[in-house]
Amino acid sequence: MSVKSILSIGVVALSVVAFGGCANTIRGAGQDTANAVNATQSAGNNIGNAAAR
Repeated sequence: MSVKSILSIGVVALSVVAFGGCANTIRGAGQDTANAVNATQSAGNNIGNAAAR
């Protein structure tokens, strides 16, 4: 194998790993956002219930 083909394979492999990491990060950020929204709604409901007493 030539140096050029080895470098090409290395670049492709690193790209796959980098894009895979980005997908996991985006998915995790979406889950974190959903959890924050749920927590905010729950807190609002708790305040509403306390005010109604």
